[in-house]
Amino acid sequence: MHFYVSLIRRSTPEFSFVLQFNRSRKRYERQGILVTSEAIEKAEESLAADSDQRKRQREKAAILRTKLDVKLVEDMTKIIRNAYPACPSDEAEQIARHTALRGSGRVGRSAAGRELSPDAINLAVRAWVRHQHTNYDELLMQGLDRLFARQQIADDLESKLREWEAT
Repeated sequence: MHFYVSLIRRSTPEFSFVLQFNRSRKRYERQGILVTSEAIEKAEESLAADSDQRKRQREKAAILRTKLDVKLVEDMTKIIRNAYPACPSDEAEQIARHTALRGSGRVGRSAAGRELSPDAINLAVRAWVRHQHTNYDELLMQGLDRLFARQQIADDLESKLREWEAT
């Protein structure tokens, strides 16, 4: 959308922003842009002219993202295996795949996770163990508060982590 608006603005020197006052925020907010129909037509023609090129660029970018995601999972798996040598290798890979899932909002997709920060990897492993190797989810389903549920499973969590850290 932003690209489309900037294209229209480049198509004509005559445009105006439509503003509306937001009482709760006590400020004017942009609602849109007012331009001539010729400017819109010119922008649409320009978009149509390079649509194939933009499609190829999107496809290349998608392939690159996939390759980067595969590399991130491989690197994360290695780090998990180094930090937790007794963790089963298939489970280390599952943790990495789960953590690195694009768009998930998990710690593995944060800047620290993509940089393979030991703290981020540790948080991801702890979250995995909490959900897969304890009754944490059952406690939450029973209506327990998240912090109280974490206290209840803390010993089991630490025990599993110590078991995986053993060489």
